[in-house]
Parts: sequence; structure tokens; C-alpha cells
Amino acid sequence: MNVEITELPPEPSPAVVDLCRHALDLPEDAAEAPDILETLTRRAAAHRPVVVLGAVRGGALVGVLVGSLSAADPRVGHVDLVAVAPQERRQGVGQALLDEAERRLGVLGAAEVLLTGSPPHYAWPGIDVRYTPAVCAAQRLGYRQDRTAWNMTAGLAEGSAALRSTEAAEQRLAGRGVTVRRATPDDLPALAAFARSTFGGAWDGELAGSVGRPDAGAHLAERDGEILGFAAYGSARPSWFGPMGTAPESEGSGIGGVLLRRCLRDQAAAGVGAAQIGWVGPVPFYSNAAGARIERVFFLYRKAINGA
Repeated sequence: MNVEITELPPEPSPAVVDLCRHALDLPEDAAEAPDILETLTRRAAAHRPVVVLGAVRGGALVGVLVGSLSAADPRVGHVDLVAVAPQERRQGVGQALLDEAERRLGVLGAAEVLLTGSPPHYAWPGIDVRYTPAVCAAQRLGYRQDRTAWNMTAGLAEGSAALRSTEAAEQRLAGRGVTVRRATPDDLPALAAFARSTFGGAWDGELAGSVGRPDAGAHLAERDGEILGFAAYGSARPSWFGPMGTAPESEGSGIGGVLLRRCLRDQAAAGVGAAQIGWVGPVPFYSNAAGARIERVFFLYRKAINGA
């Protein structure tokens, strides 16, 4: 029986959530399936065109794909999620979903499709290497791997390095006139301006998705009203930490470690057992500051479409 590809409503139905819970093989992804779908559909649709497709066979939903057009470059499309019911794998469901996603993104103007996260609303940097069928499918369907990314995991059990006290460090910083505190929605304009001027313009959306939300948050350091650094968590997924940044002139001051561990304590208090530090750059910093280890590795793929 052939599979039928159909457009789904942007609001994930219980059937879509249930399929993703069963199709996402890694427990940490399956557990956050509702949050992942919320981020990639409803929240993302407020900022960029989103395509949600379902694969139906015999009247049953057997696969789901979420794609989008980049808000930064409308010539670039993203496949943000593909989930196929375990019993339906290797039967052409994933290929049918990807073929239709490429066609629809091409109609919207994309000349290239990326199997990568599209910040600020993303669930993974790319394909986790442990999703072996997805890696095989990407290569078989003409996608070219061009980058590798990784996450680090910080365990949040009581007594872990990630949760060690920041009190002494905060007192030292206070002696230098530095205040560390939780960010509020009123801080968003200054935080966004600091992030843009110091690190470029990629984090506005993630900061907005963290500050003031009940399941997310951010902390900042300032001196005389001038922001020196920030750290945020929960924008993409409840268990994910980031982004964070410290002004170059304040590096080595201990601000980064304090902000990081403040956020990790918040996540632990919310019941998160292990935080994912997403799309990591400075591995030694996170290892030293929170005992984090490299755990999730992602392949990032791209493919030209529309004859590009």
C-alpha cells in the first residue's frame, strides 16, 4: 500500500506528538517531544514559513516532517524534524516526506535544503550520529555532510560539579562592583543590544525565548548598569542550556562560570537531571566550570535543489 503525503495543521495534534514519542529513539528526545514540536511549529511559525507534513498509510499516521524557510536567508530551507514509526522504516516513508518537503520549500524560494537546526527555534544542531537510519537516508538521498557539531552534557545530580556553589565567586565579583542577578523582561532590549554588538545578531530570538518564560530563564552580570555577560536556558528545549556570552574584557574574571552554574541550578530545581549545552564552542570552559562532557555529536547536511 502506497504512502500518502499530506499537509498537517501547524498545531501538533495528539497523534503527531504520540508518533514522535515512539519514533524518537533517544529517551531524552522522546521525553521532550511535545516541547520539540511546540518549538518547531507554533513558535517558529511566528518568525518564518513552516511546513508540516504527514505520511499516511492505510488511514494511519506513520511519519511526520517539519520544515521551514530560513528567516535569515529565504533561499535556504531547513528540515527541522523527520520522525517515522519504527515499524514503517526502510519502506520509503522518509524519502517520500523529504521529496515533498524539498518540493514545497523550493516553491517558497529555497535553492538549498539543510538538515541542520535553524536558530532560534531548533531542536538539534543536525542529525545525531546515533540516529543511524537517518544518517544513511541523508547520504542515500544526495545530502552532503559539510560540518560536525556537538553538545556537552552536564549532570545535575546533587553534589555534581555543575551545581557547586557560586556564593564565594559572587562575593569576589561584588567586591569589584559586579552584580549578578536574574534577568527580567525589562532587560531584554539591553541584553539583545549587548549580544548583537559583542557576538553578532544570532541570539535575539533565543534570548527572547528564555527571559520571562516559566520554563526558561537567564542571568546576567553588570557593572554600573553596563552588561558584562549573560547566560540563558530553556529557549529551544527545557533541558538545553544556552546561549551565553561574556564581554571579551571580562573573560577570565569568573563571570562565565557563575552565570552558567546559576542557570544549571535553575534547571536542576525544575527537575532536569542532565543539561544539554547545545552547539558547543569552548569545550574546556564547560568541562572546567561544570564538569560537562562531550556526548551528543551531530552531522550537518545540505543539498542543492531547483537545479541550483
